[in-house]
Amino acid sequence: MTTIAPSLTAQPLRFMRLPEVISTCGLSRSSVYDAIKRGSFPAPVSLGGKSVAWLSSEIERWMAERIAARQP
Repeated sequence: MTTIAPSLTAQPLRFMRLPEVISTCGLSRSSVYDAIKRGSFPAPVSLGGKSVAWLSSEIERWMAERIAARQP
């Protein structure tokens, strides 16, 4: 059985579909998938079939890392 470590903010697990990911992080669809290929953006989780989603905690962490990187 696989266990999932709790996020740093102890938020409940929540999936985000692509339109919400795009709206939240400000990237375009193609930029999201390009960044995934480069390994610089969280990979989606398969929901079965062709459906995928992203963990909101991973998207929020990615955004926090971008913010932290801009500060001197």
